[in-house]
Amino acid sequence: MPVKKFKPITPGTRNRMGLDYSAVTTDKPEKSLLGSKKRTGGRNNAGKMTVKHRGGGHKRRYRIIDFKRDKDGVPGTIKSIEYDPNRTAFIALVFYADGEKRYIIAPNGIKVGDKIVSGEGAEPETGNALFLKEIPLGSMIHAIELTPGKGASLARSAGTYGQLMGREGKYASVKLPSGEVRRILLTCKATIGTTSNPDHTQQVLGKAGRKRYLGRRPRVRPVAMNPVDHPMGGGEGRASGGHPRSKKGLKAKGFKTRNNKKHSTKLIVSKPKKRAKK
Repeated sequence: MPVKKFKPITPGTRNRMGLDYSAVTTDKPEKSLLGSKKRTGGRNNAGKMTVKHRGGGHKRRYRIIDFKRDKDGVPGTIKSIEYDPNRTAFIALVFYADGEKRYIIAPNGIKVGDKIVSGEGAEPETGNALFLKEIPLGSMIHAIELTPGKGASLARSAGTYGQLMGREGKYASVKLPSGEVRRILLTCKATIGTTSNPDHTQQVLGKAGRKRYLGRRPRVRPVAMNPVDHPMGGGEGRASGGHPRSKKGLKAKGFKTRNNKKHSTKLIVSKPKKRAKK
């Protein structure tokens, strides 16, 4: 889907780059698949801020997405491609042959009227959900399960995908969007194809107000704070702030935070390659 550049009729549109939403077919969601979405503003149950830079934003209603794709053997028809304010990828409304309606993450290139199916024996075509043991090697996949029957966990955001690299024993090797190669059980499901809206990263918001519509509040640089507010604050003049670290003092940018004693560590075949310094 192409990205369009706006005419500079206001300061906010001078540098704005946005999607033309030509792939979206309707702006009215299916009422039976809507739920409420409570906002916290980054506060926990005690009212204390635990996540910074959250708050405000446009009111949203949650679209109930079928991440499990457990309606095996029942063919479905794509009725619409819709925008979802809760995620970067588009969603597709599916009418199944037995009359049930469900939302799924829309694969890239899928159109209204296309047929999809999930489960054993399904063809490895875009939009179909299959077990990893049945997917051809080298296929691009998205909405990948980590635990059988739990629902998709990986490669769900706009333009992302994994690649099935091989199979050995009861595990499949999948290359993830980060570049990490991970072993996943063959009984986990994944959807053929890549996720929709691959041009999401090309957007330029154009003004601070659009960030506020998304529920993001302004961010203050730690080096501009006082010592009482952040470990990187204070100093005379424009001090660098020392080694980058969080407000709690945990080191960032290079400091590894993953626990190597974690059970799933043995399932990681190779980690992402480090980027070369320019």
